[in-house]
Amino acid sequence: MTNAEVKTPRERYREQMRAEIKQCARDQIATAGASALSLNAIAKHLGMSGPALYRYYANRDALITDLIRDAYRSLADTFRTARDAGAQPPELAAALRDWALADPHRYLLIYGTPVPGYHAPADTTAISDEVMHALLEVMLPAQALTFWTRLHGVLSLELAGHFTGMSVDPATLFANEVNSLVGE
Repeated sequence: MTNAEVKTPRERYREQMRAEIKQCARDQIATAGASALSLNAIAKHLGMSGPALYRYYANRDALITDLIRDAYRSLADTFRTARDAGAQPPELAAALRDWALADPHRYLLIYGTPVPGYHAPADTTAISDEVMHALLEVMLPAQALTFWTRLHGVLSLELAGHFTGMSVDPATLFANEVNSLVGE
């Protein structure tokens, strides 16, 4: 590790606090949804004052942006790993579903109902382009877009609980949708 890579105790503490703030925010989102995110509640949970939290995040939108970037980065990394392993559309679809089921609130943060009053900066949503590029490497553009939208439709319905009580197995439905899209 070079001197330029060594972090000061203050930098390490700042990173730790930001990670704790994000974890509290994710917990809040899982309980009440992204639109109910409260910086004051996070500060209180962490034993700090509201103004102290603003040393780490300028406002609610800055925190949401960081959470969205993390989610997009995680999905893009998941797709890159699958693509690098030679994944074809069915395997990419499985990677998407596994990623979404592992943390439904993270999925819904980026693909669910938009947070009222929040607009993601362009550099944040640009990360999502990496996911589509992985599909475009194995499919034609129109196919990739159809594939992406139909799979998100099934996943969004599943994660929102809309198949409950319908005698529908979401895994089977998802697999059937993938098969119909790739012509199997």
